[in-house]
Amino acid sequence: MRTAHIITIGHELLIGDTVNTNASWIGQQLTDLGLEVVQIQTVGDDEQRLRDAIERGRSDADLLITTGGLGPTHDDITKKVVAELTGARMVVHEPTLKFIKKVFEKRNIPFTESNYQQAEVLDKAEVLFNKQGTAPGMWLHEDGVYIGILPGVPQEMKHLMREKILSKIGDLTEGRSQRFSRYLLTAGIGESTLSDRVIGSLGDYLDGEVAVAYLPSPQGVRIRVSAFGRDKSRVGKKLDAVCEHIYTQAGKYIVGEGKELTLSEGLGRLLRERHLSIAAAESCTGGLLMDTLTDIPGSSDYIAGGVVAYANRIKTNLLGVDEKDLATFGAVSKTVALQMAEAAGRRLEADIGVSTTGIAGPGGGTPEKPVGTVWIGYWSGERHFAIRALLTNDRLINKERSVAIALETVRRTLLDIEPMPYGLEVHPS
Repeated sequence: MRTAHIITIGHELLIGDTVNTNASWIGQQLTDLGLEVVQIQTVGDDEQRLRDAIERGRSDADLLITTGGLGPTHDDITKKVVAELTGARMVVHEPTLKFIKKVFEKRNIPFTESNYQQAEVLDKAEVLFNKQGTAPGMWLHEDGVYIGILPGVPQEMKHLMREKILSKIGDLTEGRSQRFSRYLLTAGIGESTLSDRVIGSLGDYLDGEVAVAYLPSPQGVRIRVSAFGRDKSRVGKKLDAVCEHIYTQAGKYIVGEGKELTLSEGLGRLLRERHLSIAAAESCTGGLLMDTLTDIPGSSDYIAGGVVAYANRIKTNLLGVDEKDLATFGAVSKTVALQMAEAAGRRLEADIGVSTTGIAGPGGGTPEKPVGTVWIGYWSGERHFAIRALLTNDRLINKERSVAIALETVRRTLLDIEPMPYGLEVHPS
């Protein structure tokens, strides 16, 4: 097995109703196992076009992965087309049928005739039992080509890939070169500054086998250090050398390692280690800060709570922000951010209070306070300050970046790291 072909199925992918994340995720997993992904196709719910796509995939690759079209409705045609092309018969998989009925009964959903279709599988295929949903996956080997048939729901697809298919592919590619990677998450610094001014040239380490990529996101820049090889130990030493250099040059910006690590998870680990709790008073982020923090399992260990104080009367009534200060300085100000942060910490009985107040946009700006102006407050028993950021004209981007700056501000303060995120100035209380 050397080459792979991916087909994602569904008209919703073509017209933009659903973002096609499955293709990129599967492509990455297969590449990590040393396969060359020769083509990715997206086709609608059309039998002839799907038939053409599958025939093309079988003709130019050793492995074909399909996602989508396994549901109970008339436009779910994947099993039918694959059965026709492989000469397979459709049979009911009793364990899946029993599981589906149990799920429907538990949710008090009527079980209809069309739901039986989801329990139908190809008689030539190995059934991949799907604990995350009602559509089983399938795996078969036909005319020298391996075919994996997966549901289109990302959670279900990833579950079957991780639990069933990746190990099968690993057995078939054993002994071949694979991609080994390490991921370092940085925060509070721009991609170009990180690359050009902090880390600098990596030419001494990039020998044709090793590659470094900078992957920016609202929460930070993830650095992927990767290399292909058969000998994991030898490749690992090369990766270690590059990462050691990056840690030496940019250690204070590194939140931690891991492909899925987030800034909120990194901060959560730090709060847990230090037995500290945190609370938030949010205005312009509308609860996104607390939502991001509570995405992490076990976050109840360190999160006290939060208040979304959007209206000024809520800032005054629940947080005790001074009405005169609101009238004099406005809600988007250092003074209000400081009071909100302190109130979050004291009133919710947390070790740390953090606040956000700003003009998310696209309207509401003034010459003195343009759209994208955000104040973030920090309070603890030892420090009390605010920082001001000037962001963009995009509302959602401003909310995401405000959250990232707030999280990184707390992380750097706890670790006594200077400067603040993106070099923002500290305004003491």
